[in-house]
Amino acid sequence: MATIQECRAALDRLSDNLAGADGDVRGAAALDRSLSCHITDLDVTFTGRLEGGRIRVDALTPGPPRAKAEIRLAMSGDDLLALVDGRLKFAKAWASGRVRLEAGFRDLLRLKSLL
Repeated sequence: MATIQECRAALDRLSDNLAGADGDVRGAAALDRSLSCHITDLDVTFTGRLEGGRIRVDALTPGPPRAKAEIRLAMSGDDLLALVDGRLKFAKAWASGRVRLEAGFRDLLRLKSLL
């Protein structure tokens, strides 16, 4: 089982990957939105913002998200690590229910290039 520190490091790597992306991926990541990532097996939530093509983590809180972020993710810590490491494809994980992504319709359309 992934640790909180490993999950935080994975979010930092994901942020670096988004910042270095080109084309459609860079455009999709250029949103300015509040973001939460609930790590279900650890029952903690990272909250912050997606802005300027980067993920900025502002807080770690126990339990599910306390406020409704504009972009909401939920998954196990191991799935987060696998996604960031490229061992798990987001579209497959989302379709199978291993990863939950909730956002407004327009944001989902923009984010689909990340999938």
